Amino acid sequence: MVAVQHRFVETNGIRMHYVEKGAGPLIILCHGFPESWYSWRHQIEALAAAGYRVVAPDMRGYGQTEAPEAIDQYSIFHLVGDMVGLLDALGAETAVIAGHDWGAPVAWHAALLRPDRFRAVIGLSVPYRPRGPNRPVMPRTDSAVFYQLYFQEPGVAEAELQADVRASIRDILLRISGDVPPAEGPEGFAMVPLATGLRGRMAQFASTPLPAWLSDTDLGFYVGEFERAGFRGGLNWYRNIMRNWELMAPFVGAKVSVPALYVAGDRDLVLRFPGAQELVGRLEQFVPSLRGKVVLPGCGHWTQQERPAEVNQAMLDFLRGL
Repeated sequence: MVAVQHRFVETNGIRMHYVEKGAGPLIILCHGFPESWYSWRHQIEALAAAGYRVVAPDMRGYGQTEAPEAIDQYSIFHLVGDMVGLLDALGAETAVIAGHDWGAPVAWHAALLRPDRFRAVIGLSVPYRPRGPNRPVMPRTDSAVFYQLYFQEPGVAEAELQADVRASIRDILLRISGDVPPAEGPEGFAMVPLATGLRGRMAQFASTPLPAWLSDTDLGFYVGEFERAGFRGGLNWYRNIMRNWELMAPFVGAKVSVPALYVAGDRDLVLRFPGAQELVGRLEQFVPSLRGKVVLPGCGHWTQQERPAEVNQAMLDFLRGL
């Protein structure tokens, strides 16, 4: 287990748990779904050793951080507000902010909305996506729906995932890693069969050995966190996708102006979403101070866990150039 200090602060109306290590310029690390501060365990050690003050919170709705009941309390404005409040509680004027998966949109939007507080941004897996003119459309067929659409009905995904937390976490971590063949069609991660739901897919990788980057101890940590906190908080982030599109209307055409870095794996399912490759290809158009795009061969969705050495090096190179 990584040696860190565990602390709590009040921020933006909630009690937030975070871990901290090191001294020096501040960097905040934002995790995604279904994860926790622990997703950054390798980066916490490396960045602290390199002379940075590293803070990795349990994001709103996760781990030991409060999870408001109301769905509308998980909008992008709430999530960015949590990070601004965290800076205030830490007594810091500015920080570099990094995010992976859902944490990446938080990091990108923190840099977009408050460049005075977030002086640089690192996005892992998910690139900055500017607000489009049309409401987001989620694919569906007669037999399957896009997983983000499947998550919209409160209580449905929670019940399936919480029926066997270990099987659920294990399946998600393996299914979209770079260590198993990418599944295609309605049985793939991106589409959930209506007949069997999430639970119907879990036998597919049940006997697959854990990859080298994920130990039994690592898996057990995640399982313990979600057995205690449940999945509702994390799922509520997905239930604000349409609301976020509406809220961001005043910022159409706005660009991320601070120095930025983007890192992803070439086997990440995010890069297989419609339009993703084109978006990454012209990311400089929306992030004019982008200083690098790093694509890691053979790496899946769990970027900083699957390729910790390469991610650490990319982050440190970027930070030293600021």
